[in-house]
Amino acid sequence: MRWTFKPEPNPKKKALLAKALNVDSTIAKILLQRGIETFDQAKAFFRPNLTDLHDPFLMQDMNRAVKRIGEALQKGENILVYGDYDVDGTTSVALVSKYLKIYQENIGTYVPDRNNEGYGISFQGIDFAVDNGFSLVIALDCGIKAVDKIAYANKKNVDFIICDHHTPGETLPKAVAILNPKRNDCEYPYKELSGCGVGFKLIQALAQRKGKQVEDLTAYLDLVATSIAADIVPMTGENRILAYHGLRVINENPSIGIHALKSTIDKKTLNITDVVFGIAPKINAAGRLKHANYAVEILIETDKDKVKKMADAINELNNDRKELDRKITEEALIQIAKEVTKDAYTTVVYDPDWHKGVIGIVASRLIETHYRPTIVFTKSGEYLTASARSVKGYNLYNALETCSDFIEQFGGHKYAAGLTIKPENLKAFKKCFEKVVATTIEPENRIRGILVDSEIFLSEISFKSYRILEQMAPFGPGNMHPVFAASGLRDNGMGKKVGKDKTHLKLSIIEGANKQTYNGIGFGLGAEFPLIQKPFKIIFTIDENHWNGNVSLQLKIRDIKQEV
Repeated sequence: MRWTFKPEPNPKKKALLAKALNVDSTIAKILLQRGIETFDQAKAFFRPNLTDLHDPFLMQDMNRAVKRIGEALQKGENILVYGDYDVDGTTSVALVSKYLKIYQENIGTYVPDRNNEGYGISFQGIDFAVDNGFSLVIALDCGIKAVDKIAYANKKNVDFIICDHHTPGETLPKAVAILNPKRNDCEYPYKELSGCGVGFKLIQALAQRKGKQVEDLTAYLDLVATSIAADIVPMTGENRILAYHGLRVINENPSIGIHALKSTIDKKTLNITDVVFGIAPKINAAGRLKHANYAVEILIETDKDKVKKMADAINELNNDRKELDRKITEEALIQIAKEVTKDAYTTVVYDPDWHKGVIGIVASRLIETHYRPTIVFTKSGEYLTASARSVKGYNLYNALETCSDFIEQFGGHKYAAGLTIKPENLKAFKKCFEKVVATTIEPENRIRGILVDSEIFLSEISFKSYRILEQMAPFGPGNMHPVFAASGLRDNGMGKKVGKDKTHLKLSIIEGANKQTYNGIGFGLGAEFPLIQKPFKIIFTIDENHWNGNVSLQLKIRDIKQEV
């Protein structure tokens, strides 16, 4: 790994903040690095308040959206809530449909079939709306590039309100309203909402028009927090506020569906990581292996017995998904070994039989082994469809845009995207993608890196400092778990490789002349065992270890190097 240390903040500012907050200089340093310079800013950071959310009507087209929905509710029009098949999309559909059903029952939901319709708004979905008498469709987490689909809907007299957070194209669809903070003409202050976050701003605006306060919508925040966690959006600004309060709902009073999905997690209080790896994959599994509308149903169902049966079925689907992505990852790694050169800048693999529902997970797995922008293709009807994932610091979306001559359709973010191509274009696309990445990626982006907040002495670590660090949660992009470095360390002779395949490293560490030992665990670092025979240095985070009723602090080691 490449270790990069964050810049040292102004010493005077650090001293003033430490005094104002009554914290040590390391905590003050970490806060300053995150843009927190005053007592009031620290208060807002540590105690996020729903009243600090922006006025939803600052978002372009919000007035139009609220007016059109108000007309539909007044006239008793059938409203279809439409969303993508991933966690962000399904939580969005559940959120908006649950809210609208307060006012009328004729609210339908629609999630496109991953295999037959693909991502986003589909012609089949519009035909479904026409055939079933839906005159208004609210599309969530998709639609910003659906120019031809919305033109088709307009001819069919179906109105669309688009709530999206993906990057817009040059031309916007001719919808009744387009809510997307990333629009060039949108002056909404916070640009990084999840799709479900944009949906929340819509119901916040609707509630506001009814004289309600944002606190009246707290019960919906478990869905919003789940979307924020799963979509890996920045944990800053409004996302931090929504995730903070959403986690409280998940832990204290979740909806029946979320409660059922979290019931298999053996932990009293969940954090964002638990949502990412415990709840989100189960919601995703429905869309990957069955149909994502199944995930929407469990999130909106109110019958506890029905929800229990659905949760059990989704758990089974998730177990099947795990086995499937393990198998495909193994096959992809074999293909890479045979076909992709070691000095390649990209990884592009294809198999017509790979399951479309798990290729995104496989792409992420491949980056763990071969650290470079990765695309995994499979067959989908007459086309090839793919999931793409990038490495830290490299804009995958821009690279795909450069290769758009060989792409039928694509969409996504800087680090994750989906695309469709014709089979005959695969060879030319691979060549183009490799060339673009090779000429645009920075050398440092080709090495897995880690950003370090501060170098510290292990003797500085205490339960008090750990408690303060944990109050910086929820963690995520833009507010990552604090990472530390320590040097001049030795193993006390108890260090060993552990785990079924001896792939992990368990250490008892001594620092300098200090006789105290510090326990550390390095997952996946078993091969580095020889390094601890001499003085070494580590990069780590601090965690609690619960064992036999005892609680202790341990170092979660991210990387280890020998002292030079």
